Amino acid sequence: MDMAALIAVIGVAFFFTYTNGFHDSANAIATSVSTRALTPRAALAMAAVMNLAGAFLGSGVAHTVSKGIIETPTGSQGMMILFGALVGAIVWNLTTWYFGLPSSSSHALFGGMVGAALAGGTGVIWSGVIDKIIIPMIVSPVIGLVAGYLVMLAILWIFRKANPHKAKRNFRVAQTASAAAMALAHGLQDAQKTMGIVVLALTIGGHQTTQDIPVWVKISCATMLSLGTYAGGWRIMRTLGRKIIELDPPQGFAAESTAATIMYITSYVFKAPISTTHVITSAIMGVGATKRIRAVRWGVAKNIVLGWFVTMPAAALVAALVYWITNLIFG
Repeated sequence: MDMAALIAVIGVAFFFTYTNGFHDSANAIATSVSTRALTPRAALAMAAVMNLAGAFLGSGVAHTVSKGIIETPTGSQGMMILFGALVGAIVWNLTTWYFGLPSSSSHALFGGMVGAALAGGTGVIWSGVIDKIIIPMIVSPVIGLVAGYLVMLAILWIFRKANPHKAKRNFRVAQTASAAAMALAHGLQDAQKTMGIVVLALTIGGHQTTQDIPVWVKISCATMLSLGTYAGGWRIMRTLGRKIIELDPPQGFAAESTAATIMYITSYVFKAPISTTHVITSAIMGVGATKRIRAVRWGVAKNIVLGWFVTMPAAALVAALVYWITNLIFG
């Protein structure tokens, strides 16, 4: 039963990573596709490869997820908590994907972990939740908004005398690099979150005593994220690429390069599992505001931001319900 529970949890974790990939593929390539810098299939293929590569670039975020959010639960109860957390995150991912809402897969997972842990009577490390999740959730979009605005202003000033048509053509080429950097950063951040869950499951099951991430876990999580990315999340791509603002190549480059830089810094310096969705969406808003404030469709932006704040409690509620049901059947 214990081995069956472990296999079930790891299988659900891999499926969560797959939904994370197609839910968040828009984060890396929506701007490049909308500006026609890349064709949709070429962009997805590039993003899938870079996601795969990014997953092997670090482990700080994975360690935060595996030991910095909830106390390590034990036995079958621990497996049910992880199962509930993952199902809560998957349900929220699929719901927001259906409505084309770019919400955070990361915060859905964290909300699920907290909700299932509370339902199962396991301690939540609130200092870790506040320092590594809540504060970055508030600060990173603000930084993305401001930094996107400033980077775009700098580009406008530097290229103020350039031929507009030639500049746009060159920025289309540059967007290939910025989209690749964004996809690499997405792999660095999001594949590690599932790695942390799998390591936690192996620890609960008594198959691991250290925080080291086995190679097979890295390869499996990276591959599932990459496959999900290649599947593509077209509904969310339309929201990010067109509905917030109509982007041109310089704006797309500014948004992608800004978001990627923020994600690398938070991954390596702070080891904080931030939301790629929050960062790229806010960067797009900041970049768009340089055209004129009204150029950004703030009504769409408001719905997106409201979704961000609902994500954790909604996933937590679903996770708690799944835990109670699972405990009723198998407890």
